[in-house]
Amino acid sequence: MARRCADPEPVTSGKPSGLRRSDRFLAGLKDVSRVTFVSHVQPDPDSLGSMLGLAHLVEHELGIPTRMSRDGLINRAENKEMVELLDLDLIPVDELEFQPGEVVVMVDSQPNTGRHTLCCDVLLYAVIDHHTTPGDLEGVPFVDVRPSLGATCTLVTRYLIEQEVPIPARVATALTYGIETEVSGFPREATEVDDGALQFLFPLADKNIVAQIRNARLPHHHFEVLLQALQSSFIYDRLIISWVNNLPQPEQAAEIVDFMVRFDKVDWALCGGVCGDKLVLSLRTSLHGVQAGDLLRRVVGKLGKAGGHDRRAGGCIPLTSTTVSAVEDLQAELRRRFLKALLNEDCRGQRLVPLREMLQNLQ
Repeated sequence: MARRCADPEPVTSGKPSGLRRSDRFLAGLKDVSRVTFVSHVQPDPDSLGSMLGLAHLVEHELGIPTRMSRDGLINRAENKEMVELLDLDLIPVDELEFQPGEVVVMVDSQPNTGRHTLCCDVLLYAVIDHHTTPGDLEGVPFVDVRPSLGATCTLVTRYLIEQEVPIPARVATALTYGIETEVSGFPREATEVDDGALQFLFPLADKNIVAQIRNARLPHHHFEVLLQALQSSFIYDRLIISWVNNLPQPEQAAEIVDFMVRFDKVDWALCGGVCGDKLVLSLRTSLHGVQAGDLLRRVVGKLGKAGGHDRRAGGCIPLTSTTVSAVEDLQAELRRRFLKALLNEDCRGQRLVPLREMLQNLQ
């Protein structure tokens, strides 16, 4: 049976306890024909950097071919820029064909959490992650899940350091940006291990490429969505809720709350956006130790799936109907549940931008 690993205890997996985790990870791959790396839907910089770093580790140490995949599309401007500038070859999950002796390594995600579409009959060798979202780890030969870390890229960097593997600029750049995006909020969700990884990688990374990724050019619909969110935002004490009824890309919900949580009158920011046949949710908080992922999971309940970190979380709810009334009913229920979870059930909302001022500004 696979075991969840909590720092600093090592994963045993039936092997001698003196071996480091990176040793155990590599030892189980010596006889495989190829390693395929998968992650969660709409992979973010942390998952992209982690897959690239592990692929480099396996190829350098074992000489075994690897490939990276993407589950769904990559739409956020910075993430697309990262893929393009670092020339990441990503195979769509639904196009993967497996050969005899091939194994799968799941990175920055866990099985059966609703965050991926990988079929259940693949040979899953390892799960390497830092999320608290509980997954089905039964029977996975190698598991290294460290919720104490701010980024999965930090864990992968530790593997590379342990194995004394030379890290080329392309890999260091991906790992650097992956860690940065996970710990850049305030208060920072970073440990000394995360900061140590960044200090180690910084001299090796291409700083110009990191700057290009950070400042990726934004499409027109980014501003359309931002306007929708501003017009629909209501403040409930220290919570701001924004609804977007036409969300072109699921990642944009996260962009909205990253922006809204900086408002000095709130501690929580929630955005819900209709994207296809789903209501995509993203949550941010400026508070420490509140476990936003657990909170959103409780609020969503059986309506859908949710999870995340201490100060960042996300989820989605399948829509049985996309009519205006059906979506508004779901929004009202989520608002009620969220206010109840924060002990503000009777709080009345106020518009972020009063309607009169909004109309005057449009004239």
